Amino acid sequence: MNRAVLFVCVLVLVAACGKEDAAPAVEEPAVGVETAVEEAAEAPEAVETEAEEEVVEVVEESAAEPEADEQAILLAQADVPPPQEWKFREREHFARLVPTQPTIGDASKIEVAEFFYYMCPACDQFEPVIRSWSADKPANARFVQVPVMWNQLLILHARLFYTGDVLARNGVIEDGQAFQSAVFDEIHRRNNRLTSEASIQRLFARFGVSEDDFKRTWNSFEVDHQLRIAQDLGLRYGVSSTPTIVINGKYRTDAKQAGGTYQDLFDLIDELIVRESIR
Repeated sequence: MNRAVLFVCVLVLVAACGKEDAAPAVEEPAVGVETAVEEAAEAPEAVETEAEEEVVEVVEESAAEPEADEQAILLAQADVPPPQEWKFREREHFARLVPTQPTIGDASKIEVAEFFYYMCPACDQFEPVIRSWSADKPANARFVQVPVMWNQLLILHARLFYTGDVLARNGVIEDGQAFQSAVFDEIHRRNNRLTSEASIQRLFARFGVSEDDFKRTWNSFEVDHQLRIAQDLGLRYGVSSTPTIVINGKYRTDAKQAGGTYQDLFDLIDELIVRESIR
């Protein structure tokens, strides 16, 4: 799918799914925040000295040649890109996470993370659009999806997501994106809420996954580990609605905050990637 899908959707105001739409919510442990307290150091007492008369030779600035270290500084300053006029503003179009939080991948690329859940109508609508953007994203960016886990059903669906992800990466599921689309279709167009492990296994079977492969992956340490990371990041990033976008563990936004359309959101994402690229 190319960007034609994106431009068809950009003029539509988008809604978001919040925690209240995913009730009943499960209790989650609060995340403690440690605050460092800095103590001011005492200023040293001033020492009075008598100025001695001395002859000062005035050197014209034009006659002075920069030392080697000074020359290196001047050359480094010449390489600094000029200030840019940014279209989007902090606190108006996006929030900055302070301090910057961890990301799923390493620092080799700028991470764009979408927080979602399968039963969210806005996420269902957003799925083909974000996939279109991802197919043509900047070369130095990485796109990841992170399921939210606000109640027991969403935890079950998050396990579904990571089981499908592992099986796709291992080649058991040939087309991971087609499987992802099938999950949204099953819930939003076939009215199958996938509320049990058995119903989820039947969906995997349609994609050629054997019962042994399903159960081994469903109960694997790798899937459990990914679930813990996703839950931790959701708390760290302060995600309270979906779809929410977080760039590099530093900037959080959504379509409504960015301006109201998908085009606004993707323009903002692209700009924040540029900001991270030149910092």
